[in-house]
Amino acid sequence: MSGEGNKDKPSGARPSLFLERQSYRRRRLTDAARLSPFLGATLLALPLLWPDRSSGGAAVPLSSAMYYIFACWGALILAGLIFGIAARRISAREERDADIE
Repeated sequence: MSGEGNKDKPSGARPSLFLERQSYRRRRLTDAARLSPFLGATLLALPLLWPDRSSGGAAVPLSSAMYYIFACWGALILAGLIFGIAARRISAREERDADIE
């Protein structure tokens, strides 16, 4: 009785290494969302590396640095919004597929 129900599959077959497309996308979206705070911290800390007047080089004006920080802040908000919309669409699609099955 141990092999009677699975005559279609070979006895030593391994499970598939590939994930379903939707679960793969959900995991990659989750990974990207988890990495976004580190990307944001790196982008916001970048002006600390810019030359100033004490180094003798051409200094970056403070107004340019503030524009850069504001643009990064806005881009991070936009990226969070996109992640939220994408996550909502994926969960709605999974619920719809679960209802069909």
